[in-house]
Amino acid sequence: MKLKIALISVCLLFSINSHAELDITITSGLDGAMPIAITNFTTAGKMPQDVDEIIKADLARSGRFKPLAENKFPQKNITPQNMQLRLWREKGIDYLVVGSVEQPAAGSYIVKFQLFDSAGVKQLAGYSIPADDKTLRMAAHQASDLIYEAIIGIRGAFNTRIVYVTEGKPGPRRYIMQISDSDGYNARTILSSPAPLMSPVWSKDNQKIAFVSFENNRSGVYVQDITTGQRTRVSGYKGINGAPAWSPDGKRLAITLSKSGNPDIYVIDLTSKQISQLTRDNAIDTEPVWMPDGTGVAFTSNRSGKPQIYRVPVTGGSPKRLTYEGDYNAAADISPDGSMMTMVNGEKGKFRIAVLDFNKGETQVLTDGSLDESPSFAPNGSMIIYATKTKGRSVLAAVSSDGRVKQTLRLKSGGVQEPDWSGFINN
Repeated sequence: MKLKIALISVCLLFSINSHAELDITITSGLDGAMPIAITNFTTAGKMPQDVDEIIKADLARSGRFKPLAENKFPQKNITPQNMQLRLWREKGIDYLVVGSVEQPAAGSYIVKFQLFDSAGVKQLAGYSIPADDKTLRMAAHQASDLIYEAIIGIRGAFNTRIVYVTEGKPGPRRYIMQISDSDGYNARTILSSPAPLMSPVWSKDNQKIAFVSFENNRSGVYVQDITTGQRTRVSGYKGINGAPAWSPDGKRLAITLSKSGNPDIYVIDLTSKQISQLTRDNAIDTEPVWMPDGTGVAFTSNRSGKPQIYRVPVTGGSPKRLTYEGDYNAAADISPDGSMMTMVNGEKGKFRIAVLDFNKGETQVLTDGSLDESPSFAPNGSMIIYATKTKGRSVLAAVSSDGRVKQTLRLKSGGVQEPDWSGFINN
């Protein structure tokens, strides 16, 4: 694995159906995951989405919950009126969700649910979420987020999206950029191109994606509106144009340019189009990522002889080295609260996902692959999505920030890579 100045090389990509869904397999969860009962939601008839099943799947893939099969319930046909929380507590089932999907008009729905704590014998949450045919699945993810937050204490990240790159076949080679829900459903293509597409990243408002394209056999950084499809090239200098990263305010991009002869980190103001140079070194500086408070940019550099991660103030100045454990550290992402940094950690020819706890100054390797790359935090900091290989095939995987929960996201055929997790979708 080389320093991602391989922005000018072709990615290893595989064939894919451009409308395929990602299939999630939970490979490990927390020991002692909390039992939770999600009852069958009552409905007025057949629904376009099974809301209760979506909630079960969301909570299960978090690794923190163990949704119970209906035959394990101590009561049948449960309603808020007939439930006996004592029975659930005696069975060791701490949490119970009872809900319904009402249909006040054709194509219109209201998802209602109540979350009960059997140990405390109380209701923890109760919500009504309006939806329509297109947003009913989103409403289910919202319900999962609310349940997760009520129990765990941090906002859930189920109602979010991921962006990734695939390569389409058969026929002439085409590179495909897709977005999907965080569980792999509702995948849709937002760009298909005969030229390689790389490094897609979400804007902070989830409305745009910046990426690298090699149209006309040269690299350029583009920004595309995911709703309108409007696309703008924001950097097309001679040489390398790569590794875009959005500023927290969404008004600037940090990118890698070699327009002065050496790859360095620059910042582009997207309104004024003015560009400023942050690093000046004979080494390769690439893969910038903003600190959440906007005061600095972390980046990968081989200025110490091997790739390591540094931080430079956005106002300029001398970079400070952040990583020391391992022969290779690259491709950083910073947790939304700024307390952790994830990166690719290389040691003895193996490249794995690791996190650096800034407060403790400790690095922990989370994965056990041999070629793991492109880590990206979920907006609540609880999970990290990344690209890896399984049996020679490119897949996505996710690991909790403590390394205890792991899952694989693969397509039924073909491969997928270059993931980036969106921010929260405000409702």
